[in-house]
Amino acid sequence: MTATTGWFRRCLVLVALLALVAAACGEDNGEDDGEDAAEADADEAEGDADEPEGDPIEIGGSLALTGGLAPTAVIHELVADEYVEWLNEEQGGLLGRPVEWSVIDDESEPEQSASAYERLITEDTVDLVMGPYGTANITAAMAVAERHGYVFPHHTASLTYAYTYDKHFPTWFVGLDTHYTTPEKVFEAYETTDDPPETVGFVVNRFPGTDFLAYGVDEDEIPEGSVIEPGGGAAQVAEEMGLEVVLDVSFDIGTTDFMPIASRIEEADPDLLYVGALGEDGPNLLAAMEQIDYQPRNHFYQWPSPGPMVDAGELGDGATSVTIFEDAEAYLDNEGGDVLVERFTEAAEEEGLGYTAPETQAGASWAAWQILTAGVEGCECLDHDEIGEWIRNNEVETVQGTLTFDEDRQNYGDDIQTIKQIQDGTWNVVWPDDMAEEGADLEGPLR
Repeated sequence: MTATTGWFRRCLVLVALLALVAAACGEDNGEDDGEDAAEADADEAEGDADEPEGDPIEIGGSLALTGGLAPTAVIHELVADEYVEWLNEEQGGLLGRPVEWSVIDDESEPEQSASAYERLITEDTVDLVMGPYGTANITAAMAVAERHGYVFPHHTASLTYAYTYDKHFPTWFVGLDTHYTTPEKVFEAYETTDDPPETVGFVVNRFPGTDFLAYGVDEDEIPEGSVIEPGGGAAQVAEEMGLEVVLDVSFDIGTTDFMPIASRIEEADPDLLYVGALGEDGPNLLAAMEQIDYQPRNHFYQWPSPGPMVDAGELGDGATSVTIFEDAEAYLDNEGGDVLVERFTEAAEEEGLGYTAPETQAGASWAAWQILTAGVEGCECLDHDEIGEWIRNNEVETVQGTLTFDEDRQNYGDDIQTIKQIQDGTWNVVWPDDMAEEGADLEGPLR
């Protein structure tokens, strides 16, 4: 049984227990001159609106304000606060009413997240919910939302095959078959370099999402109702694309001593090091490789914390990752891109975050709020069935671009990821060409 299988079965047990608890407790479901006029038009274009009035629309959710997920969850907390403030102050609220956002600390635990949404829906009777941060917490909370029929936008769940609820709307917009498309994008990008890799080495965190991206999903792991393609994963895709796998090693969540793995990397010496990384796995591995005076020729990291990778200095040079939003021209043209950059950067600086530029996490989070807002305004209602139907049947403009949700594909659309690389001490979008920053190309090999 893989790590992903065991984790998913534990989630199913949790969902079943929550259903029993709910059953036991019972459920409810003067004239201006030309210059003044121009300024007024500009103000209106920027979104000035009447002040919201009436009873507030209450939106609730949980976030990992403490625990292991907290360093990244703070990004989603900042985005939520900034979006709701912007919505009330500049957009006239929602349906002309003010919006109130309440968040519960789930302590980075799926059980706590599920309990939080049960309370928000049945006790606090919030009008709407926003999904939490983290795959396990999202999976647990989604089961509660489904049982009560609530629309469930979410921003960071990676186990695409597990989600069959017709009112879940993901903005981690990587496509249903991301275990094929993500590694294909990575390998295709590296094919554009002057000396494309011929061998690849895998170093993979056993976290369910990185495990899924690296090794795919077995048919017996796929729940009923899912239409995902079985198999896949970067290891399989690499071989299908003609790359020789010369290293394949996994490590436990929370590993900090990477010296043994660094030695194995040096021995295998792959042309491309593919790291199924979370958080600070990347900088920790880079530090271990530096101790043995080893530099990878090319190196990719799945979901690293962006700040620590940049802070690694020369160690991080040339590192690549995937993204769905950056403070880059190609994204700033999207709906709300400039607003997100301005508001998030200022809030992140005030919060004292080490990396203040909005990127994938912030982009997915802001887009989730845009999806929820569009659905409510689109149907002009707070009825969850109608909101869900509107979202499924309309394009939604977001900071990530135009998103559509295909109900025949479990509400997933296309894989919109691009490739970014650390160059001159900053992340730059480098592939594909139509999204790359001006003058930026994927650099490699590094030696």
